[in-house]
Amino acid sequence: PSGAQGWFINMRRAKFKDPRVREALINAFDFEWTNKTIMYGAYARTVSPFQNSDMVAEGSPSPDELKVLEPFRGQVPDEVFGSPYVPPVSDGSGQDRTMLRRAAQLLNEAGYVIKDGKRVLPSGEVFTIEFLVDEPSLQPHHAPYIKNLGTLGIEATFRLIDAVQYRARVEDFDFDITMERFSASATPGDSMRPFFSSQAAATKGSYNLAGITNPAIDALIERIIAAETRTELTTVCRAFDRVFRAGRYWVPQWYRNTHPIAYWDQFS
Repeated sequence: PSGAQGWFINMRRAKFKDPRVREALINAFDFEWTNKTIMYGAYARTVSPFQNSDMVAEGSPSPDELKVLEPFRGQVPDEVFGSPYVPPVSDGSGQDRTMLRRAAQLLNEAGYVIKDGKRVLPSGEVFTIEFLVDEPSLQPHHAPYIKNLGTLGIEATFRLIDAVQYRARVEDFDFDITMERFSASATPGDSMRPFFSSQAAATKGSYNLAGITNPAIDALIERIIAAETRTELTTVCRAFDRVFRAGRYWVPQWYRNTHPIAYWDQFS
């Protein structure tokens, strides 16, 4: 498993509570352009926290997955019972009009309208986003994303701080959006709690950066921990994946789907 890397959206802040707003932020990121222009086409798109493993949900749920998911019908989005959410693929232009139009539509539906050229919250405040980062090499990856958010009327900024201050703010959940990569186990279990459970969301310093508090996810984590066979574990993880992806808790980034090797033929 390659793990989960992306921009995690802090839902503890009221402006990010609506899933339509979070989906709009996903639509504003042009992975195809970023990969081609900044990363030499070396990466593939991440769609799941179980990326690069057989625990990634695909297509419609199997009969066994439906048995796991059925108790949550009505508590989770209907899409959980169909094909799992996958981030849209852009035209690679860096400013895909179809994706941005969809993002604007979602924001309007959520009540985040344009007023005097600025996107405003239902409260009337200007919609601002601060990307909190401690690594200057990531600035090129943020710049085109921030530009697209500006096209939507969102005032987004890149905030670079030192590592100590960054760690203190992240542990205190004092951020709008931050970039993080989590390693994933080939056999998920109790390690899921610090990343996705409601208890972790309320625990300062936990890895639940998005502030996920979802009873269905809590219950599925317990099912994952209690799984007695590999087949059962895989089935429940795929069910979890469907529920997690339906929540739009993050803007998925990228992973390496190859192992690069450098060699020096010093004996030729």
